[in-house]
Order: sequence, then C-alpha cells, then structure tokens
Amino acid sequence: MFDELRDLYQEVILDHGKNPRNFGKPESYNRTARGDNPMCGDKINVYLTVDGNGIIQDLRFDGRGCAISQASASLMTEILRGKPAAEAEALFEYFHDVCTKDDDEQGVHENLDEDATDKLAVLSGVREFPMRVKCATLAWHTMKAALHGDPVTSTENSAF
Repeated sequence: MFDELRDLYQEVILDHGKNPRNFGKPESYNRTARGDNPMCGDKINVYLTVDGNGIIQDLRFDGRGCAISQASASLMTEILRGKPAAEAEALFEYFHDVCTKDDDEQGVHENLDEDATDKLAVLSGVREFPMRVKCATLAWHTMKAALHGDPVTSTENSAF
C-alpha cells in the first residue's frame, strides 16, 4: 500500500508540476496574495474571485518554484473552485495536518468533500521530506491570506 501511494504521489507531482492547471493571472479577481518560500526560492501569487455569498468562483496562480509547490498550487485550484470560503479554510487545515502530522496526530476533519480529501492525501508523502512541507503548503497559506486580505479594487495591484 505504501509503495502504491508513493508511486501515485510521484505521478501527481510530475503531472501537475509539468502541466499546472489554472496557471496565469486572470483578467479579473477580487482577492490576491503573494507567497514566498525563501528556503528554496518558491514564489507564488494566488488570485481569487469570491462572490457575495463567499463562494470561490475562480482561482488561479502564477509564479515559479519547484515541482511540489507548482503541483500543490495546481491541485488546490482544481479542488477549491466552487467551494465556500469556509470549506476552503477547512480543507487548508486538513491539508496542513496531512502534510505535517502522523495519521494518529491529525485533528478531526468532518464534513469535508471526500473526493477533495482523497486528492490531497496523495500529497501526504511530503511528510517523509520535512524540507519539502513548506513547498507543498505555500500555495495554501497564500490562498488563506488572499481570503482574509482586503478586497482588490484594481487588477493592477499584484504583479510579479
């Protein structure tokens, strides 16, 4: 089982790292944040469009970084599109636990989209490489900062 998960982890990293989904700055957005991992040089911008009901209608990212940071950002954009902001934060907490804690140390995460948690569990392999945890979680921390940041009134506010 462990070898199968490791193989899947490598496949997901390679696929999303080489062909990131939702990469690029959108024409419009109303939330943004920039993340920087000085340990390895990863830099990312996350752009969100959150509607009046708190639903993430669109999210994209740009920047540069290792395959793990790019793959995690790509996977995040696929998972969070159409989700309420509160669920995005709950998935952030789940993902953070999966990446940083052993199975028996993780908190209780109820009522989460099972498909989303299954996809995120694939990245749990970063626990085996503590120096890579920040690579995997950078986009998620940046997304959370964007959710809590002041709304953007101009699309010219965030450039690399």
